[in-house]
Amino acid sequence: MGIFEKYLSVWVSLSIVLGTVFGYMWPQSFQVISRLEFQSVNLLVALFIWIMILPMMTNIDIVKILDFKTSPKGLVLTLSINWIVKPFTMAILGVLFFEIFFSNLVSPEDSKQYIAGMILLGVAPCTAMVFVWSNLTKGDPNYTLLQVSINDIIMIFAFAPIAAFYLGVTSINVPWDTLILSVILYVLIPLTLGFTIRKLFLSNNQEKIYLFNRKLKPFVIIGLLSTIVLLFGFQGEKIIDSPFLIFLIAIPLLIQTYGIFFLGYVSAYFLKLPHTIAAPACLIGTSNFFELAVAVAIGMFGINSGAALATVVGVLVEVPVMLSLVYLVNKTAHKFPAN
Repeated sequence: MGIFEKYLSVWVSLSIVLGTVFGYMWPQSFQVISRLEFQSVNLLVALFIWIMILPMMTNIDIVKILDFKTSPKGLVLTLSINWIVKPFTMAILGVLFFEIFFSNLVSPEDSKQYIAGMILLGVAPCTAMVFVWSNLTKGDPNYTLLQVSINDIIMIFAFAPIAAFYLGVTSINVPWDTLILSVILYVLIPLTLGFTIRKLFLSNNQEKIYLFNRKLKPFVIIGLLSTIVLLFGFQGEKIIDSPFLIFLIAIPLLIQTYGIFFLGYVSAYFLKLPHTIAAPACLIGTSNFFELAVAVAIGMFGINSGAALATVVGVLVEVPVMLSLVYLVNKTAHKFPAN
């Protein structure tokens, strides 16, 4: 185990602090970086995500992807949590905290905005980062791609009506450009690149693939830490100027994230899913498609709205929380069947 993997929690904590401080001290620099985007997708963050998911993409065997009969229970678990449980619990927690527990701390108008942002996060299951979490937990790459693909297809048809139902509005303007571009950037391009490397340069040889991924491991960690610095740097001023408000929004989001994970993980245990399936099956439901949620919140409520702020806090909370869950998943791997 290298120095990055051994002290990963230290590096992550340091990246959060540095990102926040740098973002507060040099906000103009981070504003310039944040404008390097296309259809609400930041291109520099996309580059770092590519670096993080490339090793998993080289492990994918296209033939095995279609063999979903080997993991039907994992798919049912993932889809149930993503599209039935998660939106409902996010809406319930939003109402519970902002209309009851925090009713004396925030105005009714702001409460509705924060609840709306939480709901948008809850209706958008993860696409790109699940490849990172799956790779860090040694999840099955073929199953991971399959579940992401199915979720993306469902998202095209289900995101707008489910979000509209919980938000109580009749129509939602879905940013299709952001949704389609994210699928192309985070699934199709890395998959094609990984397949090309596997076929032409590694000759489908498992030993060569293993050595290639081992050499890339430090760059994967660097990509992860760089992403954390950027995400916290983009919001450095908000974090330091409004820490109490961000803390309030983070509380129900933390409860939701850990709650959804443990629901999925315990269910996977009783379903006797192998660890390589249980890990990505649970983590995709726990993580969020933050680019889509942020884009919709800004489009519906405005860039300075409470809904947009709630989705941004979701982004800030997600990475450190997901890394803690990755650690837990790896520590409990022995409790699940090996295959």
